[in-house]
Amino acid sequence: QVQLAESGGGLVQAGGSLRLSCVASGSIFSINAMGWYRQAPGKQREFVATITSGGSTNYRESVKGRFTISRDNAKNTVYLQMNSLKPEDTAVYYCNANRLSVYNYWGRGTQVTVST
Repeated sequence: QVQLAESGGGLVQAGGSLRLSCVASGSIFSINAMGWYRQAPGKQREFVATITSGGSTNYRESVKGRFTISRDNAKNTVYLQMNSLKPEDTAVYYCNANRLSVYNYWGRGTQVTVST
């Protein structure tokens, strides 16, 4: 099993930056990939970024060049550095871990609000 603890959300003006953190505990060795998803009011949860155990990254088109996903293995932590934030980035951001390619674990979410 995997437990995920998120932090770093908050209120920021358009053009500002935030860094989200997600600390994983439990069966960390078996995690294939971790990522970030978000859900805005009235919308479905959507993919934002992922990073595999080998370090390969993937981003949704609308955040490319603005967001960076990274890992710190010593701290069992994945980060999402968000720059040039836009109001449309406003959402609850959820950390995700994929284990053994079949199990998915989710954090409780952290609110990101970008004001105009």
